[in-house]
Amino acid sequence: MLAPGDPAPDFELSDHCGDPVSLSSYRGDYVVVYFYPRADTPGCTTEACGFRDAYGAFEERGVAVLGISDDPVEDLAPFAAEYDLPFRLLSDEDGSVASAYDSYGEKNMFGNTFDGVFRNTYVVGPDGTVVLAYEGVSPDGHAEAILDDLDDLGVDAA
Repeated sequence: MLAPGDPAPDFELSDHCGDPVSLSSYRGDYVVVYFYPRADTPGCTTEACGFRDAYGAFEERGVAVLGISDDPVEDLAPFAAEYDLPFRLLSDEDGSVASAYDSYGEKNMFGNTFDGVFRNTYVVGPDGTVVLAYEGVSPDGHAEAILDDLDDLGVDAA
């Protein structure tokens, strides 16, 4: 896991609309970068809807939200539309960005071993360094926990 104070690796990925998104384009702002295993699965839907429901509070603080999975772009658009997600979902099909964030590797599920995305979240500060890191998060209530931690950092609503 990257730790607070570490530089956040820059990236450029396509969002659910096929548009390029780079972390460096958010320099000067706080950004939540959350990694999730698979679009439209129960835990990932719970997590995404939590960010959706709390999105106004992130906006009030000037904090962007980016969700990253190894799903192809064509799987992200229907997920974003079905759940009315107001933030960008990014496609990291080869797992290279997730790997740079220590959020990709071998997983075991139902007796099968495969490579996939780990449910980790980072908050990147205006200077491009990690300010908060969450490993193996529980999807339920995660967005609210981040908001509480942002409040503790003094990242208040405008």
